[in-house]
Amino acid sequence: MYGYHSLAFAQEYPAVDNDTENLDVSLEQFGQLLNQATDLLLARYAELDTPAHPGHTQPEVFSWFDEPIPEHGIAIERLLAEVKTKVLDTAAMNIGPHMYAYVMAGGNQVSIIADLLASAVNQNVAKWHLAPAMTEVEKRVIEWTAEFIGYAPDSGTGSVGGAMVSGGSAANLTGLTVARNIFFERAEIRKHGLFGQPPCIVYASDQTHNSVDKSVQLLGIGSANYRKIPVNADYQIDIQALLDQIEIDQRAGLQPFCLIGNAGTVNTGAIDPLDKLADIAEQYGLWLHVDGAYGGLAASLPELKANFQGIHRAHSVACDFHKWLYQGFEVGCTLVRDWEQLRRTYYTVADYLGGSPNSLPDGSRRLDINEHHFQLSRNAKAFKVWMSFKAFGSRRLQAMIGKDIQLRAYLDQQIQQAPDFRAINSGRLSIACFQYIGSGHYSEPELQRLNTLIIPALEQDRRVFITGTRLHGQPVIRACIINHRKNQSHIDYLLDVIRATGRKIEAGLVPSAGSAA
Repeated sequence: MYGYHSLAFAQEYPAVDNDTENLDVSLEQFGQLLNQATDLLLARYAELDTPAHPGHTQPEVFSWFDEPIPEHGIAIERLLAEVKTKVLDTAAMNIGPHMYAYVMAGGNQVSIIADLLASAVNQNVAKWHLAPAMTEVEKRVIEWTAEFIGYAPDSGTGSVGGAMVSGGSAANLTGLTVARNIFFERAEIRKHGLFGQPPCIVYASDQTHNSVDKSVQLLGIGSANYRKIPVNADYQIDIQALLDQIEIDQRAGLQPFCLIGNAGTVNTGAIDPLDKLADIAEQYGLWLHVDGAYGGLAASLPELKANFQGIHRAHSVACDFHKWLYQGFEVGCTLVRDWEQLRRTYYTVADYLGGSPNSLPDGSRRLDINEHHFQLSRNAKAFKVWMSFKAFGSRRLQAMIGKDIQLRAYLDQQIQQAPDFRAINSGRLSIACFQYIGSGHYSEPELQRLNTLIIPALEQDRRVFITGTRLHGQPVIRACIINHRKNQSHIDYLLDVIRATGRKIEAGLVPSAGSAA
């Protein structure tokens, strides 16, 4: 039977010398290819001050890649040329200074080098003996992150635990998974699930990231048991409305179990009163999770410490390094009070993972990350964060975060002084929401239409990449400044582009009969 299959294989595929052939080129050619790739990268970075949006249509981009699976390869030099034309030259300029959409930080050069090196050694940060250095790097980054933002809960263990994940969404899911499994541990939830338990209720403001909606669905909690609490004029959670809802749920025989505080909402950058939320969590015996994916790392700034007061009292915190630590996609982190909470949440026995004892003959202990997180196979996400901290130092990174916030303040100032813009909302972080009002001779419905039309028009214009949102039902332009490559001239350019685009739209608007002349 073995011989039959070997013969069939030989007839189907090209002959391969099992002793000498593999997928590698010579080291000399590999070096040449790395140099070619580096040249492509440098050429792209030499043109950062270019249109932020590529401007190609979906059918056009689809056509570039619409081909059957290749049966035979092409020269890698030719492949890199194709990559330049189809991928690098057409990429949205997340790395450039004219990106204001969503929360896009642009990366940094050290992070690029780190990703290359991490890919080259291809470590699997699952068990300590598979990736000794990278495991210790990950543990150190978790310690540094906790120190950076002031997360030092008194857990009695002296060591904050954490998990490096893909980003803020996964960090929230991880935090809520630990919350569920630890909160209901006595009910043996990992064995029995939520069956037989009263509905468990999660509380957060109605400005909370939609990853929480997804998380409560994935965790079996259910969206019907997620209470979205209204906010005040500053888009912070309404404390009295929260207390009233908890009381209502308790009287109904439900089980309030988790309270989520925002350390910077994605919509406006609002920071919930975390200390008050911690008091409420203690009063009602709730798990307090803080979503700091966007703004949490700004807690490192001395001038903002008061705004984040109480973050150290959280049971878990979500952070996102590819936002305000200027990392390339993707890397986030969940912090918890100690490593044992993660192990109690995730650890399962598997025979094929039994060859690496944690306690060693010399008395030392080594931590296997796979016992403390859902994933087994994991890349070395922490490495680029470690290299960035080492290369820049925490103070320089803080200075860049502070610069982004100062640029947001400059944008606020320019908007307030301009007769053709109207400020709508701006918090303490780096998001500004505003409207283009043009000549000002428009009714409110006409202004809503103008600011609805302006976002797709700006995308079509391509010079800047900016998105909008809705506040109190109004369409607004939302600028998120989270890129160390920006300066005041880029803010001025942003307003010039919006103004020019808005005037083109105005030329096509027909004022209503009730508008001023």
